[in-house]
Amino acid sequence: MLSEKSTETVRATLPAVGAAIGDIADLFYTKLFAAHPELLRDLFNRGNQNAGLQKQALAGSIAAFATHLVAHPDTRPDVMLQRIAHKHASLGVTREQYPVVHRHLFAAIAEVLGEAVTPEVAEAWDEVYWLMANALIAIEERLYAEQQVLAGDVWRAWTVAARVEETADCTTFHLAPADGSPAPSFKPGQYVSVQVELADGSRQIRQYSLSSAPGSPVRSITVKRVHGEGPDGEVSNHLHARTATGDTLRVSAPYGDLVLRDSTAPVLLASAGIGCTPMLSMLEHLAGTGHAAPVTVLHADRSPADHALRADHRALTHKLADASARFWYEAAAEPGDDEGRLDLADVPLAPGTTAYLCGPLPFMRAVREQLLAKGVPASDIHYEVFGPDLWLASAEASTSTSASTSGSASGSASA
Repeated sequence: MLSEKSTETVRATLPAVGAAIGDIADLFYTKLFAAHPELLRDLFNRGNQNAGLQKQALAGSIAAFATHLVAHPDTRPDVMLQRIAHKHASLGVTREQYPVVHRHLFAAIAEVLGEAVTPEVAEAWDEVYWLMANALIAIEERLYAEQQVLAGDVWRAWTVAARVEETADCTTFHLAPADGSPAPSFKPGQYVSVQVELADGSRQIRQYSLSSAPGSPVRSITVKRVHGEGPDGEVSNHLHARTATGDTLRVSAPYGDLVLRDSTAPVLLASAGIGCTPMLSMLEHLAGTGHAAPVTVLHADRSPADHALRADHRALTHKLADASARFWYEAAAEPGDDEGRLDLADVPLAPGTTAYLCGPLPFMRAVREQLLAKGVPASDIHYEVFGPDLWLASAEASTSTSASTSGSASGSASA
């Protein structure tokens, strides 16, 4: 809870800080990486840094957290905090790194805002930072304990048991523990981090959703190769070009808070592109557990040839007692499929449906609006973002998201 004195100061200075938060975030990362180049080399996503996506996500999360504290001083935005903490845990972030972030963030705030940062202002925003940091630390340490690992010690060696070329740009890697032990279970919808050593010696990390069922003897990730110049796509291209059956990968424990709720309620799974991967895990789990309530499976893609795991998408749907699947393609739709963008206008939804969304942000926003228009409560719409969660970059979106919509900041194809 933010103190009454600090609440008034933050309320008064939030417009100025909010207007400058992009510049603050940019300068913060410049200072952080100048002092600790190993963080950019071995922890942060260089592609997202170059594109400015991580800076936008940081700015959005700070603004959303401070806004929530001022508007709801007796509560905290736990949905947002959970999302960030799961991402941090998958990277092995520890409490010792938070003072480092604090030092460079507040140096950036002081430099950007200058004389406006009085001792009173600095004290109030310092309180905001440590409320957020200590909440994240507590959640992250609980997540480590649940995985029975020491804080930050999330990495294990996994062997590539097989690789399957799904489409021209998507490959599935089936992974088994390198020590021969049984593959630990996970929750349908979760992701893992994969760390690879690149040609320049850096150890870049990306997150990939698990596309297999929790009880499978192997874990499966489907990696979309991202085309681009420079750092963009450097990990996905490395995996496609250099990772073969029998190779060993460093893989984290599973994390992610967009998980299939154990429920008898009707379910809607809507995805686009490589966003189908967590949906396949959920779908396989529903099929394996004999889910009896209606399940609506929706997917949008460029073409049937680009739809990774298309056959699995249909086959798993057919295993359920009461399920239907509809696919939309921008081009070359096959008989029985739809052409164009996913449209819920003539999609029937059972009362009490819980919806799970995964795909590009514009896609998820559009589907969410359609679901709300069809009467699905915001609290029953859950989303997963691949890469930094830019949903928070919009003030309107951050308000609705922190209040009622669950999500997970898992990253995949952006790498």
